[in-house]
Amino acid sequence: MTKTVAIVTGASSGIGRATAVRLARDFGAIVIAARSAEKLDEVGREIKTAGAEPLVLDLDLMEAAAAETLVGRTLERFDRIDALVNVAGAVAGLDLFEMTDTQWDAGMALLFHGARRLTIRAWNALKQARGSVVFMSGNAAEIPKPGAAAVGAINAAIEALAKAFAERGIADGVQVNAISPGAIMTGRRLSMIEKAAASRSISLDEAKRQVLNQAGIARFGEAGEIADLIAFTVSPAARWMTGTVLRMDGGEVKSV
Repeated sequence: MTKTVAIVTGASSGIGRATAVRLARDFGAIVIAARSAEKLDEVGREIKTAGAEPLVLDLDLMEAAAAETLVGRTLERFDRIDALVNVAGAVAGLDLFEMTDTQWDAGMALLFHGARRLTIRAWNALKQARGSVVFMSGNAAEIPKPGAAAVGAINAAIEALAKAFAERGIADGVQVNAISPGAIMTGRRLSMIEKAAASRSISLDEAKRQVLNQAGIARFGEAGEIADLIAFTVSPAARWMTGTVLRMDGGEVKSV
């Protein structure tokens, strides 16, 4: 029996990890990629426990050759790609007037160009399978702030990129959407809040309350909630939905 295959990048932690494990319930094989081999091995074991066959690839999508390697190894092992979920990447939360060209380039290299190259390289296989692509954005694209300029700018670029791929996908039979999460409590976010608490000499709980109050939301989201949304997006139930940015942020973005 042919296995359906999903690729998840940034799968060593946070939303990527939660997505890889969640999709293991729906796909026969999950290909996981990130830069941390040790963490990926843990995720691979979770995927196997959930009932899917894992393929663990530790690589850096900032490198141009990584997309070729990832897709090549996937097709060599499973001979198809049914879903591609581009989660890999994080951008330095630095002030607009402080970020260097190198820091801007680093953010674009992984989040934007890494996902762009991988999607192009996987496109023919996705076309053959009438598959689905998900890009990961964030609500900073809608509410850009000078203290996180790169996050907002790159997220907006990713959303435009997703829509361009979706337009091509209408003719090619490939579904493409973007997911825009709000304040999700990942290890990275917790670390940022801990640093903020220390710098302001306040408790961790108080620092969390300040973040929630500033965002105007009742609680932080969970990585598993985004993973469930991604699972729905790549499922047959959502097949007619393409070229869409799906926001899950607890109500932080209130524009119409």
